[in-house]
Amino acid sequence: MSDKIPNLDYDADEVIEGFKAKFKWPSSNEVEIAVKPPKLGLKLLLSFLATVVVGAVAYYMMIPALNFKSSDFYTFIILLIAAFVGSFYLLIGAGKKVERREYFKKRSIIPIIMIAVLLVVMVVGWLVGCTFFRAKDYSNLVTVQESNFSEDFKDIKYDEVPRLDAVTSKVLADQQLGSLSEYKSQYVVSSVSTQINYQGTPVRVAYLEYADVFKWFNNTKQGLPAYMLIDLVSQKVIAVNCIEKFGAGIKYSPTELFNEKLVRHLRFQYPTALLDTPNFEINDEGYPYWITPVLDKTIGLFGGTDVKGAIITDALTGESNYYNIDTIRTDKSLNWIDVVYNQDLLVEQYNYHGKLSNGFWNSIIFQTDVNVASRGNGNIAMDDDVWVYTGVTSSESDASNFGFILCNQRTKELRYYQKGGAMESSAQESAADAVQNYGYRAIFPILLDIEGQPTYFMSLYGDSYTVKGYALVNLDDKTIVGTGLLDTEKSDVNALNAAVENYIAALKDKNKVDASADADDYKVTETDTEISVENIETKSVTGEITDIKTSVNNGNTVYYLQIDGKYYYIAVNECMDVLLLQTGDTVTVSYEKDADTFVKATNVEKQ
Repeated sequence: MSDKIPNLDYDADEVIEGFKAKFKWPSSNEVEIAVKPPKLGLKLLLSFLATVVVGAVAYYMMIPALNFKSSDFYTFIILLIAAFVGSFYLLIGAGKKVERREYFKKRSIIPIIMIAVLLVVMVVGWLVGCTFFRAKDYSNLVTVQESNFSEDFKDIKYDEVPRLDAVTSKVLADQQLGSLSEYKSQYVVSSVSTQINYQGTPVRVAYLEYADVFKWFNNTKQGLPAYMLIDLVSQKVIAVNCIEKFGAGIKYSPTELFNEKLVRHLRFQYPTALLDTPNFEINDEGYPYWITPVLDKTIGLFGGTDVKGAIITDALTGESNYYNIDTIRTDKSLNWIDVVYNQDLLVEQYNYHGKLSNGFWNSIIFQTDVNVASRGNGNIAMDDDVWVYTGVTSSESDASNFGFILCNQRTKELRYYQKGGAMESSAQESAADAVQNYGYRAIFPILLDIEGQPTYFMSLYGDSYTVKGYALVNLDDKTIVGTGLLDTEKSDVNALNAAVENYIAALKDKNKVDASADADDYKVTETDTEISVENIETKSVTGEITDIKTSVNNGNTVYYLQIDGKYYYIAVNECMDVLLLQTGDTVTVSYEKDADTFVKATNVEKQ
């Protein structure tokens, strides 16, 4: 037995805590060991597959351009990286085991760096393209040429300019559609319309939309059966039945869902193109197309938006062709296209020119020769094209214009006219004041030449948004006003004639014109001329099939039948009889437009 007495000087609690510490599981912030998860290769593969699924769904919904000049492209790539990182985190169980979370942290450095690089590229790309550094480049996006007002406007007659704007046009189209029992319960008129020149007359064309998703289910197989054609001069509306006239409905439009949705259909055809909003137009025969401008960013990565071409899409079949902007400007066969540059882009480019021609700091501090487009714009037909009209004012004054511009929506030609006077909004107020007892309002005016006087012309409308009369307001002196109302004149022509008669009388009272000015030189008479949609002439050829080829386009099998050296093609869903044809058979092929090698057929009959 030992003579030593054990040391009894201790704290029992300390002993117990020390014992516990030996067996305590460390907290997450104390762990530094990263443990490789089991079956890592399989989990990486599953993470990749999950990312593919998420990416496919996101691409289908977002339909981004796979283009470094598109901000949506960077958003899409960041989403893919996040989807891969998130799925990998879940599959390795990083949320449950701390040692796997440490492994995940170390492996997530690369995705974080990738996202950081993308963000840096976006920021740098924006900086090198911002107006602060590139003011001169922005000012040169458009070329402005001065032009002569009297010379350019001498052939424009006030009775041939648009009397309706987009809002009043839609009201008339809604009324016409509501009177057609076969359409009114299933479709509505789109709020988006395009002003074009058709048969020498300014018109607006508007496509239909399905009234709701249930109407889409009922009617999507045949597509939209018609479109609305609004004569902006006579104010008559035609519902053009595409099924009757062209053999099919409009299968591709913004109102469709899934693959027939126009922008998605175009994205699958042109995955890298920067697409602007498609415009609905018709050719000289009334056949419907979509004109989609293809944009380019010409300054830095995201700045200097301009149009480099356009995609022309057959609204019935979805067949598309891309043309560069030089071809659209010069190819006479494409002259029926009226709108490639949208109004907002043209006005934006002019504003860059007006504000930044003398540098960025001048536009902020000194503002020497700084000018911008006035609020609002209209359209006018000239030289068989559609031009955007808007006034030009100083950046600090809204009191008056010192000029105005015309911008060609097909070619981007921009003309400047140095004609100062009342702003468009002031002219609208003067016109409304002249008929204030009726409570009418005025649409955005168009500038015309009457007796050598720059003159605002505008229609007057009431609460129902239907035209109630016309007003002419002098540019130099907005107190000179002439009006003509349907309520008192009882006809559209009489109202026009009354407006010009009262206006010239007011010019004489203010000594703006001499006594020889005669309103009879401008008065118009009733005409029976009105727009119509001519039937496209159907042609045919009969002969022996010497070769048959097939292809699959957008899920549809297309047959190419060679007859007399040309291939006539038609989809199986348009003519089932082609499935039974063989080389050596004699057939009659119907078609509308001839071509050198490949001709689109509308029907094939075996003889």
